[in-house]
Amino acid sequence: MRKLMLTLSVLSIITISSFAQNVRFTRSGLIEYQKKVNMYAIIQRGINKENETLLKPAFETYKEQHPQFKELKSTLTFADGKTLFTPVGVNTSITSYFNDPQIAMQNNIVYSDLNNKKLISKRKVFDETYLLKDSLKNIKWKFTDEVRDVAGYPCRRANGLTLDSVYVVAFYTDKIPVSGGPELFGGLPGMILQLALPHENVSWIATKIEEVELPANSILPPTGGSIVNLNELIDKLKSVYKDNTKNAFEYLKAFFL
Repeated sequence: MRKLMLTLSVLSIITISSFAQNVRFTRSGLIEYQKKVNMYAIIQRGINKENETLLKPAFETYKEQHPQFKELKSTLTFADGKTLFTPVGVNTSITSYFNDPQIAMQNNIVYSDLNNKKLISKRKVFDETYLLKDSLKNIKWKFTDEVRDVAGYPCRRANGLTLDSVYVVAFYTDKIPVSGGPELFGGLPGMILQLALPHENVSWIATKIEEVELPANSILPPTGGSIVNLNELIDKLKSVYKDNTKNAFEYLKAFFL
């Protein structure tokens, strides 16, 4: 009996060891994301009793001419503790009575140095281009037991809070042990492959993941634009909307989410 138990124990150790050796972790590669913006929901939020006489007919016309979701593509390259998020293609604004809100755009190139907790983001704010240099975004995450498969990777759900009040839902995978994600989002023990801002009607999802060895020092930060830190850029935005606190906060959310 003792020999049997010993044999089973040895086999168990060998099996676990073999399994651990066969587990693959993607540490370098490229991820393609699709961003979806629910334009109907965003426009609907801006209609109220004061403007519904004008905006409701315009909204019905918009729905007849345009799809509910605006879709945008981007890529994220990652290696050596660095990530680079880059929009793909040119932003095209829909021609209609309703201008595309900032949150429906994708103008940001975001470089993250995860080892040193620094970011450099090139972003267009109105007619000016800024080079934002600051610390990585701090998001308060809470882990859950919910899991799902995203682009062939097992992912676990985490709920977060950013900008003090914006609710975030993320699905990340520890099979890509890189604490990154789309835009400015990260800070989880693995790569974020799906992200949603439910109350903002915006989401990102990985549609393709390639495991490739990138050359050393191939992930470089963007250049060009007026150099600012986060507080300086926030102050600039607030000065534009100093008489309208609500609009100021909406633009802050759009620019820094």
